[in-house]
Amino acid sequence: MPHIKLAEDLPGIRGAMAFRPETALPLNELVEVLLRGPSTLTPGERELIATYVSSQNDCFYCQTIHGAIAAHHLGGNEQLVLDTKRDYKTAAVSNKLKALLAIAGKVQKGGKNVLSDDIERARREGATDIEIHDTVLIAAAFCMYNRYVDGLATWAPTDPEFYRARGAKVAKEGYLQVSRELMSAKAGSAR
Repeated sequence: MPHIKLAEDLPGIRGAMAFRPETALPLNELVEVLLRGPSTLTPGERELIATYVSSQNDCFYCQTIHGAIAAHHLGGNEQLVLDTKRDYKTAAVSNKLKALLAIAGKVQKGGKNVLSDDIERARREGATDIEIHDTVLIAAAFCMYNRYVDGLATWAPTDPEFYRARGAKVAKEGYLQVSRELMSAKAGSAR
């Protein structure tokens, strides 16, 4: 049960954003740039980073929804998402992504845990400075998003079909659509 009164029909971060929609737009703009904006990392790879960090933070809603979005971008490969969460070192992802996931995991524990050796390994595997930057920012941002979701004790559906459907929608329409939906709902309730 949420710690404060949130919309009963909106799970996870969507309920929290609906409570205070003026914060939803900047939060969604950030995630839109990080996970969908121009990058040499694919949206699927960036969603995997967000999913991995969320799983390390034990945020059920975020790891499940972003895992579904990642799977959608990866041609429906839910097993790759599970393998990455379980042990990215043995998952069927590139060595570059493994090095970036190692950095993301260290950021999740605390930014000062990232060492020069981690950065050099990522560079040896072909990571650019912007990919390293964005990995650190994705990991840091998802620590915030995860704490936002769990700190308010938002509710999360358990039906995998909910996440598959919502994940496909977000993968196609983006995160700014979430803000538009919330603002539309707020305008409708003000009438």
